[in-house]
Amino acid sequence: MAFPRPALSVDERLVGTLADLIADEDVTTVVVGHPVALSGRATSSTDLAGAFAEELRARVASIEVVRWDERLTTHEASRALRQAGHRASAQRTRVDSAAAVILLQSYLDARRD
Repeated sequence: MAFPRPALSVDERLVGTLADLIADEDVTTVVVGHPVALSGRATSSTDLAGAFAEELRARVASIEVVRWDERLTTHEASRALRQAGHRASAQRTRVDSAAAVILLQSYLDARRD
């Protein structure tokens, strides 16, 4: 089961922070969102996410880095938070964490099939 973690800052320390977390938690696989448009076409974020995945893969060679379609995860997370009585628009980090849970759960569910 996927569970939320606090959001990490996207800065020059992100890969190092994740490498430490991976070592501390004995992580074997990291799922990185693959941002594409609803049509499936690449967006400006697609290359950034790909570069991040490659940098992480190079830094922590012992893990598998999987890029996974993240279409509609933010929308689904916002809807779920609103239904739970939270104002999703007021808390971007909460939405991002919830979207990450949805992304990871989608990956885990697909592996079970």
